[in-house]
Amino acid sequence: MSESPLSVAKPSSQTTTVFQQQFLKFVLLPDTNLMISLSEIAAVLKIPLGQIIPIPEMPSWVIGVYNWRGQIIWMVDLGQLLGFTPWYQQSVIASNHKAVVIHPSNQNLRNSASGDLIGLIVSDVNDIELCDTSDIHSPPASAVTPELAPFLRGYWIKNNGEIIVTVDADAIFAAMPKE
Repeated sequence: MSESPLSVAKPSSQTTTVFQQQFLKFVLLPDTNLMISLSEIAAVLKIPLGQIIPIPEMPSWVIGVYNWRGQIIWMVDLGQLLGFTPWYQQSVIASNHKAVVIHPSNQNLRNSASGDLIGLIVSDVNDIELCDTSDIHSPPASAVTPELAPFLRGYWIKNNGEIIVTVDADAIFAAMPKE
């Protein structure tokens, strides 16, 4: 659904297969652009403040749980998890949380503690990007913080020079507290 092979003719009349994949682009304040594969996204939600129920004795980046269509979803402050400014410390005043609801692509990461879905609280959700997966590069180790490194698939530089960080949904599920 989100990956489509394309045949590209090379000048020497050889062909190569290029895989393009769709990603949802979103923002963490102040100016970090990220994307995650559409194949790992279940929904994008606006959640009124106060609807997320805090759970004690969880890591600080776990905001709490939210009841979505009868299913309990763990809500994660993605900025804080990745080493950026926590949502509650940002100067933007909003009446709703913006959440990207993800599911793991690796079925082995599903467990009763984190469930099948996790909501990522983000600053804004932008649009869908179509990216050639071979254009996603691994960053140099010196350019990545220790907090960000485990959750990073790579980065993509668009034709206009914009850099978008690619997040690994499975790594977020693996980081969730276990029972």
